Amino acid sequence: MRFIHTADIHLDSPLAGLAARAGERARDLVGATRRAFTGMIDVAVEQAVDFVVIAGDLYDGDWRDFSTPLFFAEGMARLEHAGIRVAVVKGNHDAESTMTRNLSQLPNVRVFRADRAETVVWDDLGVALHGRSYGQRAMRDNIAAAYPAPVPGLLNVGVLHTAADGRPGHEPYAPCALAELAAKGYGYWALGHVHAREVLCERPWIVFPGNLQGRHANETGPKGFTLVTADAGEVVAVEHVDCDVVRWARVPVDVGGCAGLDEVGERVRAALGDAVAAAGRRTLAVRLTLTGRGAVHRALVCDPDRTAAECAVAAMRAGGDVWIEKVELRTGEPEAGTAPPPDAFGELLRAVEEVRADPAEHEGLRAELESLLSRMPHAVRAEAGLDELGDDLLAAVLEDARAIVLGRLAGERA
Repeated sequence: MRFIHTADIHLDSPLAGLAARAGERARDLVGATRRAFTGMIDVAVEQAVDFVVIAGDLYDGDWRDFSTPLFFAEGMARLEHAGIRVAVVKGNHDAESTMTRNLSQLPNVRVFRADRAETVVWDDLGVALHGRSYGQRAMRDNIAAAYPAPVPGLLNVGVLHTAADGRPGHEPYAPCALAELAAKGYGYWALGHVHAREVLCERPWIVFPGNLQGRHANETGPKGFTLVTADAGEVVAVEHVDCDVVRWARVPVDVGGCAGLDEVGERVRAALGDAVAAAGRRTLAVRLTLTGRGAVHRALVCDPDRTAAECAVAAMRAGGDVWIEKVELRTGEPEAGTAPPPDAFGELLRAVEEVRADPAEHEGLRAELESLLSRMPHAVRAEAGLDELGDDLLAAVLEDARAIVLGRLAGERA
């Protein structure tokens, strides 16, 4: 017997902030969740799996229209024709209270109830599935504690949308301890909610499959589902299967010591070439970070549009389908400082240096920046990595300000 364990599909996730930056690439990027889902259905049919488990957050939220559930129904109909059953729990994003519209499910799809945990037994497959959907978005209770006892003689699979004992970047929904899950007596725990693949335990198997498709620069690397093989009521193999169509990557490039932008471009091209090879034939979406100290720092900071364009050209030369989502500058001046000249620009530079050296000034600047950032939508702010204005980020802002002043000084005197 084989089954697919997937979770956190977030079908038709809008990715509003990303779409605005992506321009003509927006349609491909926003449609990636659908294409990844179709890829999973393809594998299910080709491999003739017995059933599919979806451990929460099938949808990203309430439907804007019926095109999203109709797309899901199309995939379920393909599975029905192949004799494949589906078991679903609702998570925090698609909790019952969140969804205002309904569409009848196909006969091969079983959605677990939300008022209590229940057991679904498929005797012909020799499996018992235990699960509970979310009624409300913020599930703070330990619902795993009330999951039913295992059914003797069958492979028992627990389906749970949870943060387990806590995971960074994820709300602590349906908290529970690893030891508690292991002691339940199930042969496999199909978890959801955490977007990075993680095997918590192998005896019994307790697995977060991660999401099917990375949706932004914080969801990097291979994404897909878990294929489970069982024999005589015991799990004998667990493997990850990639199905993402857009691979997100954070690519750091040390440009320290570069003599000019042409040399920067060569280093970027080489680094992106390696990333392209690692991603296979997928579209590669890159958050590029330039690091290192050198005189080229001023050129990079003072003309960010040209910097982005030079990196885009390097991406074209790297081969493959590469889209640079963002270029982050973490470069700095050479260690030997430049004495400020005795004029207006020099005064401005001295003012920047005073702010850099004064902790009280740091707090004032932090408060002003926080006031501006508070007006940004939370999702956009998180995607940009601005959730918290830490000391490192503030130092980078001040370093860039210093470089801009020095760059303008050099331009004035050229």
